[in-house]
Amino acid sequence: MEFRALARLGSVVACLASIAPAWALDADVQGISGRPADNIAIYLGGLDAAQYSQSRLESVVRRRSMEALRVYGYYEPQLQLAFAGDPVERVTVMVEAGPQVVIQSLNFQVRGEARRDETFVDALEAFPLSEGDPLEHAPYDRLRNRLSALSLERGYFDSRFLDRRMEVRPWEQSARLYLTLDSGPRYRFGEPRFHGSHIDEDRLRRMLPFEPGDPYLAGDIARYNQRLGQSNWFSSISVRPRVGGDASLALDAPAGPGWWQQADLQGEGAPASPPADTPVEGPMISAQTLAAVRSVTPQSLDVPIDVTLVPADRHQFEVGVGYATDVGPRLRFGWQQPWINRLGHSLNHDLFLSGPEQRFTGEYAIPLEDPLRDSYRLQYGFRHRDSDDTRSLEASVELARRWEFENGWVQSAYLRSTFEDFTQGVDEDQTFLLYPGISWSRTRTRNPRFPSWGDRQRVAIEYSNTAWGSDIEFFRSTADSQWIRMLGRDNRFIGRVGLGSVETSEFERMPPSLRFFTGGDRSVRGYAYESLAPRDEEGALLGGQQLFTASLEYQRRVTGDWWGATFIDTGDAFDDWGPDQLNTGAGLGVRWISPVGPIRFDVAHPFDDDENDWRIHFAIGPEF
Repeated sequence: MEFRALARLGSVVACLASIAPAWALDADVQGISGRPADNIAIYLGGLDAAQYSQSRLESVVRRRSMEALRVYGYYEPQLQLAFAGDPVERVTVMVEAGPQVVIQSLNFQVRGEARRDETFVDALEAFPLSEGDPLEHAPYDRLRNRLSALSLERGYFDSRFLDRRMEVRPWEQSARLYLTLDSGPRYRFGEPRFHGSHIDEDRLRRMLPFEPGDPYLAGDIARYNQRLGQSNWFSSISVRPRVGGDASLALDAPAGPGWWQQADLQGEGAPASPPADTPVEGPMISAQTLAAVRSVTPQSLDVPIDVTLVPADRHQFEVGVGYATDVGPRLRFGWQQPWINRLGHSLNHDLFLSGPEQRFTGEYAIPLEDPLRDSYRLQYGFRHRDSDDTRSLEASVELARRWEFENGWVQSAYLRSTFEDFTQGVDEDQTFLLYPGISWSRTRTRNPRFPSWGDRQRVAIEYSNTAWGSDIEFFRSTADSQWIRMLGRDNRFIGRVGLGSVETSEFERMPPSLRFFTGGDRSVRGYAYESLAPRDEEGALLGGQQLFTASLEYQRRVTGDWWGATFIDTGDAFDDWGPDQLNTGAGLGVRWISPVGPIRFDVAHPFDDDENDWRIHFAIGPEF
């Protein structure tokens, strides 16, 4: 038995040893340079010389080299081939290109309704070649594919080419290009048909980016798919336009960039040459779709839209664990209900636990006419703080009206009620506040996990008066701005500025949540968390009426997901504008882009703290 096993093993080894490795043929092109030479190398790069005899290999190399030159207008080149290696590993192609074919006539037309469609007109005008230019196949192929893609993207489903010819006369070094598209009529959006939705149909119709009867546009299908996803009401979404029967015009939209921004046309519409410099734009269309569109001619020009939906889980839970030197270990428990009725109302709760602070918050959202942009929000919560000289127990309720604009800015007008029982240094009080406010904010990022570009701005104004029941009168305003920019792939810059002001004649009654403090991981590093603010005679923190912070950080990629950082922070909370000096810290840090998000480790030196030479800051999570 052992002998037979060894024999079988020996046979396997012998078979493996007898298999010769397959090597791509290496081509050295001489006599011509640039894209024609590169194209020859591409055409020959996939050859395995070991699969051919010497004469057969020479024939294949010669034929492919001729084809590679033909797409650049060289129809009568002279080639000399020299092979090296046994088996052949390299070929030298000596090229005498000969005369280049020149375009003598261009005849491009669009007929039907698309002749007045500016997108088609622009596509024809963008053709890069003119009469008298050397012939290249790729621009012609791209234009043909572009017109096909536009026809499907913009609803010309009966379109067909009446003429598509490239007449080349090598003996005259001339070419005549013909392309005539008959678009036929443009189809229109029909009525949407909803299947499986638990949300009131009227809500879903309000999110449509088109109206029945509007000209068909594939991009609107993708936008509607995206809007439905942003609502968080569904776990699965399929939006499919249909010409007739089961003939689908679009593939399911993937999770990546919009599918309507790419084209993948196969069959007779494919270019004769390898991929050219510029990708074809347009909707992603399956081969089955093309066949269905060309074979089905419905009686109506209306395209019904089938919307198939699967409800999201009604109860969703999240658990988060983190650590920061400001607050130490922290836990977060989230309970989200993305929908609680057919109107799409949602209810979310969060519990945050750390050493100095414990917080429970809830939010009830009521979508309005535009469910994604307009809503009422009822927020409520409890917070307990016990940190250094601050002890506070707070309960609050807020009713807000929220608008999101096309430019990304979010406006929120709110009325907030707060009761806070607090001790701040020597100030001890119980305060009830009822005050309106308004805020504007915008956050933009690319790659949210570790943004390569982004910015965030927020401005808020609040006013309280005893005339409507508040215990104190105040006017409070805050403004924050942060930027992230990249220089190349390995240099990253982060800037941050924060301002705040509160005007009141009864500052000693202001609760700690509305006073200003700074210092810590996310403000002025080198100083303890919220340790920078005016103090009383005994050194206890009181908080400030004004705030200013600024930070500048430079990061440099070391290797892979590891970055080094250097930074300088400055700022303070104070009672009068124009403080004598600001507290400043600077230091070095390390950033690691982990699977759970960026991990930041900083060592900072406080220039204005005689008791500490340095402080360590550690945090997990993105800057925004």
